[in-house]
Amino acid sequence: MAAPLHYQHWPPHVPHDLVMEPQTLTSAVAEAVARFPERTALIYHGRETTYGALWARIEALAGWLQAQGVAKGDRVLLFMQNSPQFVEGYHAILRADAVVVPVNPMSREAELLHLATDTGAKVMLAGQELLPFALPLLDSHLTALAVATYAEAADPADCIPLPAGIADLNSGQITDPRLTTWEAAIAAGHTPGPATAEPHDLAVLPYSSGTTGAPKGCMHSHYTTMAVLVGGLQWQSADETDVHLATLPMFHVTGMQVGMNGSLISGGTIVILTRWDRRHAADLIRRYRVTRWRSIATMAIDMVNDPDVASYDFSSLKAIGGGGAAMPEAIAAKLKQYTGLDYVEGYGLSETIAGTHVNPVHRPKRQCLGIPVQGVASLIVNPETLEELPQGEVGEIVTSAPQVFLGYWNRPEATAEVFFERNGRTFFRTGDLGYIDEDGYFFMVDRLKRMINASGYKVWPAEVEALMFRHPDIAEACVISTADPRRGESVRAYVVPTPTAKGRVTEQEIIDWCHTQMSAYKCPRSIVFTDSLPKSGAGKVLWRVLQEEDRRKAAGEAS
Repeated sequence: MAAPLHYQHWPPHVPHDLVMEPQTLTSAVAEAVARFPERTALIYHGRETTYGALWARIEALAGWLQAQGVAKGDRVLLFMQNSPQFVEGYHAILRADAVVVPVNPMSREAELLHLATDTGAKVMLAGQELLPFALPLLDSHLTALAVATYAEAADPADCIPLPAGIADLNSGQITDPRLTTWEAAIAAGHTPGPATAEPHDLAVLPYSSGTTGAPKGCMHSHYTTMAVLVGGLQWQSADETDVHLATLPMFHVTGMQVGMNGSLISGGTIVILTRWDRRHAADLIRRYRVTRWRSIATMAIDMVNDPDVASYDFSSLKAIGGGGAAMPEAIAAKLKQYTGLDYVEGYGLSETIAGTHVNPVHRPKRQCLGIPVQGVASLIVNPETLEELPQGEVGEIVTSAPQVFLGYWNRPEATAEVFFERNGRTFFRTGDLGYIDEDGYFFMVDRLKRMINASGYKVWPAEVEALMFRHPDIAEACVISTADPRRGESVRAYVVPTPTAKGRVTEQEIIDWCHTQMSAYKCPRSIVFTDSLPKSGAGKVLWRVLQEEDRRKAAGEAS
């Protein structure tokens, strides 16, 4: 059998197969702690935490979790923004032999209720600023809730201020007796039992929305999680000397794996930014001699459009890159001008807990997914017949890889729909349409699934519609994507108001209501009121008709 096309451009220092000993993520971090106990693990607003000190806090918090009844395999909700406490909470859950359920901090009432119900979680770790949304779960689902105050992990004298809405919070404001402050949980001094998790036990349950509405949990074991980390460190030649700037949200698989876990198991240093700010990011790169920065296109666009970008010191950077959305050619060129580096793009999903395809560092292509990394087999197939298509033809991207998830939590039918067997390997159907070029590089051209990509965040119209139907004045709703010069795509909703609301309910009222029910990036940016939605003979809403009509109108206005 002929070697895959992309082998001719394979990084010279990287093996074709994934070379790793099965182990848990917890044991991998513990090994880094043993090797580098005095090395700085985290930097947050001027305060540095060593690996030894971080591990002591992880152990104490894991003991507290077990004291609350958390047992092996239990799911624990982790609801907070980028912070040292996120890192501590994530790894304390794993150290307690439990399963991390990372929750988008933009989630609101309906979304949190679904996650708590679907996972059966009884314990949550949450940021203090998110308490208004977390507290209702104490009345229905949760038995314990520990609250993190980010300011307690920062140096108050640091020149970069904490974000608005966070800086003025302190744990003394937490008076509800049902709550436990973060420092109190750690100070309780509980010692966790021996770690008993095995490599193939469930470790992380990130949620990925589907075309049928409700978000689905992607089951990842310690092994699938470690596969991405070990392979990524080999691919990037990253080690304990690297300083990583963590600007991507850690609840998201890329920020979680590249911004946090990869650095921890290698003994590197993580500089944490809670919320994106281009000038703060540039200052952190200069001050701490950051060597690696993983971002998304919107962050890079913002950075290069800073009027002072030419004055920033990016000389310490050795590697920049990202994924989620293609990097515009003009922005990639500006990044090369200011940093001297190619922006290396990659491709992955929640179902693969980050990258399966990455551009070779020595030969990247722009607006390209890259090539399959170690141990990954990827094909382009006919989405109807699943037959492999030749190089150059467009079809569905399918992948067989050690980092592919175990299936959807409590969704056996949905799991069965995305897997198939071919030549003795199990392939995962990504739902993305692409092609392979003459060099074996993968490019994405469209989405088989009905999905909107807003600044790298995936928005599933069916989920948004399901939430919008809760509004008393909405009879029907259909969500589509609109072109957005900054975000790539934005959300637009076509709404049929109820008879009593027609002419009374306003666009802004619905948008404002949506912001109380769902994450901001999912909320419609615009509402179009209509008397009816186009439907098929079977009564199915023809969303593609609205999508195409909307694009024709936009093209006509532009001309």
